[in-house]
Amino acid sequence: MKLEILTKNESEYIQKDIISKIRDLINLKNLEPGDKLPSERSLSEKFGVTRSNVRDAIQKLEHYGLLKSMPQSGTFVANIGVIAMNGMIEDILRLEEPDFKSLVETRILLELKTARLAALRRTNEDLVQMREALDAYTAKVLNGENAVQEDLLFHLAIAKACGNSTMNTFMLIITPEIITNFEKYHVCDKNQPVIGIKEHEAIYEAIKKQDTEEAKQKMKDHFKELYKYCYNI
Repeated sequence: MKLEILTKNESEYIQKDIISKIRDLINLKNLEPGDKLPSERSLSEKFGVTRSNVRDAIQKLEHYGLLKSMPQSGTFVANIGVIAMNGMIEDILRLEEPDFKSLVETRILLELKTARLAALRRTNEDLVQMREALDAYTAKVLNGENAVQEDLLFHLAIAKACGNSTMNTFMLIITPEIITNFEKYHVCDKNQPVIGIKEHEAIYEAIKKQDTEEAKQKMKDHFKELYKYCYNI
């Protein structure tokens, strides 16, 4: 059996094509809320794609509340009007991958808020997780090792401490890609990891003593290179 390896762009193109065809099928058959879609196997044969491709497209439409899958029963049109559904699907099809600079700018705005909330809401357990991540980061940096993972864990510990599950989820989505692409886009110089030790310590101490404004300012100081990158200053 021949295995096909798709690039990220090819996979996204196929997914959008399937979503478009599912929309057309719903319109053609005048399916209403509660009506059942054909099986994944039928759709994959009809569209000339794999079942996993169809499953990914259905899951995306489920995520936006347009379809609903029920175990052992199948996939059904959600309780939403046809006009609204078509409009939402058009919006989904127009969605583009955010560019790196946009992700960085979003991270700056998000982390200034999470640092402030973390200082306000942090628990002793949150402090322990931050301290462990910070110590691990420091050890690796001083040993000349790559500390990207530990840097990520420190910032995610702050996001968790902010007590806002939505903001925490956003951080989980955008931060890994940003941090792992720092070198690719030449955002930070080679000395940044060492400088980062003191900056991380300052953020931690501000959160520990629950000084919300200082925590926000120390995070802003930590992002000075990112500000230069985003705003050409």
